[in-house]
Amino acid sequence: MYNPQLDTFLCVADAGSFNKAAERLYISPPAVIKQINLLEEGLGLQLFVRTHRGLQLTPAGQSLYQDARYIIQYCNDSITRARSAMQESEKVIRIGTSPMTPAQFLVDLWPRVQQYRPDLKFQLVPFDNTPQNAREILSNLGQNIDVVAGIFDDTMLELRRCAGLELSREPICCAVSAYHPLAQKDSLTVQDLYGEKLMLIRRGWSHYVDLLRDDIWKNHPQIQIVDFDFYDTGVFNDCENQGCVLMAVESWHYVHPLLKILPVDWGYTIPFGLLHAPEPAPLVASFLEMVQKAAPRA
Repeated sequence: MYNPQLDTFLCVADAGSFNKAAERLYISPPAVIKQINLLEEGLGLQLFVRTHRGLQLTPAGQSLYQDARYIIQYCNDSITRARSAMQESEKVIRIGTSPMTPAQFLVDLWPRVQQYRPDLKFQLVPFDNTPQNAREILSNLGQNIDVVAGIFDDTMLELRRCAGLELSREPICCAVSAYHPLAQKDSLTVQDLYGEKLMLIRRGWSHYVDLLRDDIWKNHPQIQIVDFDFYDTGVFNDCENQGCVLMAVESWHYVHPLLKILPVDWGYTIPFGLLHAPEPAPLVASFLEMVQKAAPRA
């Protein structure tokens, strides 16, 4: 859609040298220089001048630099829209997947869904689980991603401006390092957590987690609660490195290879299901209906 030499041009401009750009692009400096020379020849413009401080953009280069990112983003958005149009005609459901929102549940369920809708196909769309991505993806479901599987409640749905189809209630478990003494157990009692630091996501993220938090504060003060703001890989690393206990669900057992997820006898659960747009497209609405029929009853 656009000349890929523009990517190299932006990298060189940001790096200020061919050598640094080559390191970032994992290619040789001569290859970078060749791409810039070809771009300049093709455009009939001089984009850089060499100074004692390194490469600097010419006025033409500065003008192109200001527009290049827009050109690239516009082309990428055009491709995304074109793919969405193609997928809609081909009846493709786009399933977002990340370590905290694994798609394995839907992959396992898919043969049963196809008994009702054999014309449906699915596409896995991986994304990084960062606060910004979570906010953007969940508030714009239906654009690039149709559904995401995960835990939720009404508080979280309102916060992320999306809707949810509840399919089950997942027991709230605890994750511990494989080297933690509690990892020797197959399940935990609440008393096993006495003297431990229990990592819970901050108050207000989930009504169900807040119920557990209030119970611990009132009835089990021997457990020290440690708050955090967002579930990402860094939180799982902190749990493993610091020897803490982390609130988790069973479907996260592949997030960190050195963590073990254990059930706890406190009886608390949290809804699990599919996050989707408040007003899903007809194809997605039909898919959600089929999933509800095909999902195993708890």
